[in-house]
Amino acid sequence: MGKTAVGAAVVCAAAAAAALVVRHHFGNSAKWERAVAIAKELEEQCATPTSKLKLVAEAMEVEMHAGLASDGGSKLKMLISFVDNLPTGDEKGTFYALDLGGTNFRTLRVQLGGNGKGIVKIEHNEVSIPPHLMTSSSDELFDFIATSLAKFISSEPEEFHPPPGRQRELGFTFSFPVRQTSIASGTLIKWTKGFNIEDMVGEDVVGRLTKSLEKIGLDMRVAALVNDTVGTLARARFGNQDVIAGVILGTGTNAAYVERAQAIPKWQGLLPNSGEMVINMEWGNFLSSHLPLTEYDKALDVESLNPGEQIFEKLISGMYLGEIARRVLLKMAEEADLFGDSVPPKLRTQFILRTPDMSAMHQDTSSDLKVVEKKLRDVLKIDNSSLEMRKIVVEVFDIVAIRGARLAAASMVGILKKIGRDTVKDGGKQRTVIAVDGGLFEHYAKFRNCLESTVKELLGDEVAETIAMEHSNDGSGIGAALLAASHSQYLGITES
Repeated sequence: MGKTAVGAAVVCAAAAAAALVVRHHFGNSAKWERAVAIAKELEEQCATPTSKLKLVAEAMEVEMHAGLASDGGSKLKMLISFVDNLPTGDEKGTFYALDLGGTNFRTLRVQLGGNGKGIVKIEHNEVSIPPHLMTSSSDELFDFIATSLAKFISSEPEEFHPPPGRQRELGFTFSFPVRQTSIASGTLIKWTKGFNIEDMVGEDVVGRLTKSLEKIGLDMRVAALVNDTVGTLARARFGNQDVIAGVILGTGTNAAYVERAQAIPKWQGLLPNSGEMVINMEWGNFLSSHLPLTEYDKALDVESLNPGEQIFEKLISGMYLGEIARRVLLKMAEEADLFGDSVPPKLRTQFILRTPDMSAMHQDTSSDLKVVEKKLRDVLKIDNSSLEMRKIVVEVFDIVAIRGARLAAASMVGILKKIGRDTVKDGGKQRTVIAVDGGLFEHYAKFRNCLESTVKELLGDEVAETIAMEHSNDGSGIGAALLAASHSQYLGITES
């Protein structure tokens, strides 16, 4: 435990070092003392000592139990995904995916070799949805999607044509709020992301797509209605049977994991033959008194489109990290003249500081922080920034990012606690893999390194040796096709 705690401290504690540098330079100036005081207050309010993180992990486990017991029993929805057969890596054949999550949609064809041969070939196409279809009728939208899917299939060579009497099978990722009722059915709760088609609300989205497919004579069965986080888990599980959870750390955040079916009190149906069920946690809505909230977080929440909701997401996801940092810098500009006598007008614009820009500045390794200088000029129109000024900006980024990474790590440990993977059992070390996707994990190295080291810090050396994180990309596309394969109606039937 000692080694991992020290390692995590080294990885995650750059803020303290940055703070010392800044305080050394500006200790004699009243204005700069105020800027440093704001940074120190932020550091104290965002503090995530090991003791606090263990309480967060325990709270996550408690909320998971409550959400599994009954709908509405927890801030965590703990949605039953109806995925009871994850890919094994032995699936064979050609499967399709439709990924609808915004103003574009993707169609994919994934060829699987079977018997551990993995993915043989992937082909895909992306289509923009004409803006008028986003507010028209469900017939017009789904007819357009079905026609585009048919066009994609029409160009494929004969080798991909299904045997006589067989349907093509599709995994459908529909990234809007849905009340799922089976592996291949679910009703739309509400539209988001600029869509507003009233006649679709409350309707089965799979039934609607199927109707449009039948209308144009495309014999294709939707085998699985997929959530992108569940798809991330499936994508990784196909190549590694030790994967037990999928986590998204990108613009938004969520987690899904494999639960024992008997441990889901609210499950009303027959227990699946596999004895397992994938649970979509919707963990962005997690809330606990142990979460370190600051004045900036509270103000962001009040001014958001969904006040009081998705509090955890607002602390750790890429949508919000840059915005939290902007609010801190704005206070420094207003109260400590950080950027000169006047507040840079751009700094008052909400969400102007995107997390990719924050990441680039935070990870600037040049001695004079040239990347920070350029980004401040390009994004916030701040010219002639001093090195000292740039250092305090990086300190703010460090504090905000480290809090996010450490809270994400604690929540992962909460999942491990729930399924009994937080200890080493007698008789061997069972390997556990968490699949992760999203820009924070893939591109923000300081966030990722702190995340990984904090998991080790919380679990201790012996257990940490059995835990790994693995990047899993394109759960919404490839993952959906793999779930169509693992839920195929032709499983166990030998191809002629």
